[in-house]
Amino acid sequence: MTNDVQHLKKEILVRLVEAFLSDDFEKNTRLIPYDMRPKGTKVPYRCCIYKERAILRDRIIAALGFAIEDDDETVSLYRYAKNALERERPEENPLTVLGAACKACVHQRIHVTDLCQGCVARPCHTACKFGAIEIINGRSVIDSSKCKACKMCIPVCPYNAIVKVAVPCEDSCPVDAIERNADGTTKIDFDKCILCGRCISSCPFGAVLQKNQLIDVLKLLKNKEEVSVLFAPAAVGQLPGSVGQFKTALKKLGFTHVYEVAQGADITIKNEAREFQEKMASGQAFMTTSCCAGYNEFIKKHLPELAPYKSETKTPLFYTAEIAKKEHPNSKVVFISPCVAKKQEAKENPNVDYVINIATLGAMFIASHIEILNCEEDNGGVQPSKQGRKFPLSGGVAEAVKFCTNSDTCPTVINGLNKETIRQLKKYVREGKCDNGNFVEVMCCEGGCIGGHGTIADSRTSTKLITDLLNKSNDISKE
Repeated sequence: MTNDVQHLKKEILVRLVEAFLSDDFEKNTRLIPYDMRPKGTKVPYRCCIYKERAILRDRIIAALGFAIEDDDETVSLYRYAKNALERERPEENPLTVLGAACKACVHQRIHVTDLCQGCVARPCHTACKFGAIEIINGRSVIDSSKCKACKMCIPVCPYNAIVKVAVPCEDSCPVDAIERNADGTTKIDFDKCILCGRCISSCPFGAVLQKNQLIDVLKLLKNKEEVSVLFAPAAVGQLPGSVGQFKTALKKLGFTHVYEVAQGADITIKNEAREFQEKMASGQAFMTTSCCAGYNEFIKKHLPELAPYKSETKTPLFYTAEIAKKEHPNSKVVFISPCVAKKQEAKENPNVDYVINIATLGAMFIASHIEILNCEEDNGGVQPSKQGRKFPLSGGVAEAVKFCTNSDTCPTVINGLNKETIRQLKKYVREGKCDNGNFVEVMCCEGGCIGGHGTIADSRTSTKLITDLLNKSNDISKE
């Protein structure tokens, strides 16, 4: 479901592309905050128009690909735009935090609201095993020094008077990578961060942003360089039109060669199926998938003990980029991604130059006045299998490997990394076995890649569009 934050991000991206396509990119970029909030306009979010413009300026800095934390307020957007044009490579750490937009939320806690009626039963007092609930003046009060946030008191209150006061970005982060600055605003510990993007999606103020590589890609297209674009299987369910029309639309933007990453997924399926059979034959208890970049980051930073159980097979992006470079060795390679974690994978892959998400691509289509539904069909190139095209749906990878193996494959699916599923993975490592299967598919985002923060369609719509495509696709060859 879209919201005002997503609409705001979309408008900035569209205006930035329009500025790039204009005769004076730097000047028109500088004017975006004033065009969006002209004099006399009603201020929708902040205390005054000047604060609105200042925050829009910071959002544009991130959209240009720079860290807001490093901003010198004396540097104009004109200069930032010029720096983006002169930049040779993207910055490190693809996330940035807009401190001026951050609410500096109060710390998470369990809180008794005014709905408390001071009932005689006092079930909350009985439910608390840590003695954290006191009765003061006939009403329940929680002693924060004793509270363990077990939440046992919440469901027993007959008046729903006890609530968890959440900090959305902290609450959504599965690896506790969200910290606080001295002023209470959010900062990200990149030694812990797995780039899952949950903090981006969860912040209702839109204070966590991705440093965009949009300008880097637009420069390639403007200079008419040879560029191979690789689109993730998840992209199919995000924008209107058929795959053939989508390919034509990408070429209208200026991309030279178009590859469906589901083509690489077919290679991943066969290699992973072969590896699974070999590991089972050698006596290994279970194997996990390896195609999710966020999951791979999680293992590296938080659970290296799980690495021996993870497949060594490369991702669909890896194999597709390898094909693109082999067929067009002089071309730049751009990947259209549903998430931010793929930027880290691309950074480690010399065959991938830039990554932009599906939302950014949508802004490029809008600003360039390209209607996918009005494009002709392009049915050329390799046609991936039904199984390869199902990779973005949770359970799709496990189903594909089971289809290609002749052994007793018993899949189980980790549908999104969170505190509970992480405990589950740690249990697998501790016990050296998976209780309910021998092939574990792990997706960082709930629902699969269609749940990535860089997507724009709701999961129901994208699932239907992908399913429609699957019905027109053939099964993968088992040879």
